[in-house]
Amino acid sequence: MPLQNRVTPTGEIISTPHRGMFTGNRGIIHDPATKTLLNKRWSSPAWITCLCEFRGWRRPVMARRSWTELFFLDEATAFAAGHRPCFFCRRDDAKRFRAAWEQGNGVSNISAKAMDAQLHRERLDRGGKRLHALPMPLSELPDGAMVQQEDDSYLVTQGRALLWSPAGYALHARALDRVMLLTPPSMLRAIMAGYRPALHPTTRS
Repeated sequence: MPLQNRVTPTGEIISTPHRGMFTGNRGIIHDPATKTLLNKRWSSPAWITCLCEFRGWRRPVMARRSWTELFFLDEATAFAAGHRPCFFCRRDDAKRFRAAWEQGNGVSNISAKAMDAQLHRERLDRGGKRLHALPMPLSELPDGAMVQQEDDSYLVTQGRALLWSPAGYALHARALDRVMLLTPPSMLRAIMAGYRPALHPTTRS
């Protein structure tokens, strides 16, 4: 039985055999004795996205009372859920992200702590996922943005909206006319300023 450790674009943590391209965490939110999640879904406002492989390090998943290993289909999914790049294992990406954040949000010398505080306000609504009104027509959203319509999440890329699933993205025939923005607005502005989230290979299928 797969562990409950895969993050969806809405920030929910589900059980699925698919692991995805990135790992990350929100602090300690599991019981190592049972390898199950606690009732809380975060213990720190620093929600980060990490490399699955780094310096050859290995660690058994959910085996220690350390940070809880979570997994993401791709970086667009992590962004939608509200996770930024890690400044330790992804330092170059994190520095590019911070530079794009500063340009897109009109600030300078912002700290990781300040970004986390703003993201925490933008990603949560009374414990659930905060949805935002689209700041522009769907067709004008940048590649890597994600939106929500009812129970389905969609990735915007190359002028298309692809349906998200734990296994990847797929074309769909559904009309999208009542969508809300999943990607936190400050992250969306960083994407518009030039940061390119890493996308799952199924976007090219």
